[in-house]
Amino acid sequence: QVQLVESGGGLVHAGGSLRVSCVVSGIFDIGDMGWFRQAPGKQRELVAGISKDSTTRYADSAKGRFTISRDNAKNTVDLELNRVKVEDTAVYYCHAAGRRTAWSGWQDYWGQGTQVTVSS
Repeated sequence: QVQLVESGGGLVHAGGSLRVSCVVSGIFDIGDMGWFRQAPGKQRELVAGISKDSTTRYADSAKGRFTISRDNAKNTVDLELNRVKVEDTAVYYCHAAGRRTAWSGWQDYWGQGTQVTVSS
């Protein structure tokens, strides 16, 4: 069974920092990983992504403030949020592209989401 379990969300004051983490299990081969977010009334959007060789990409809103990292040995992906803004408030979702077995096709997998709320 594939599981992506997020942790670390919560309430933080504007200008503060927060770290969200995701542990992946049940996937034989994990490719790209990332964090998306969805604010009320808005579409889900990419915040940051990281490839298997740790090449990263960020949304413009995240550049210079957020840092994504992964540990391939532990099957984890973390997102450090610094200098957060009220507009960073959203549910943050962990994403992984992967194959369940060596004979499976690539699929997208999602966590259940963790709420990040930034107060002014």
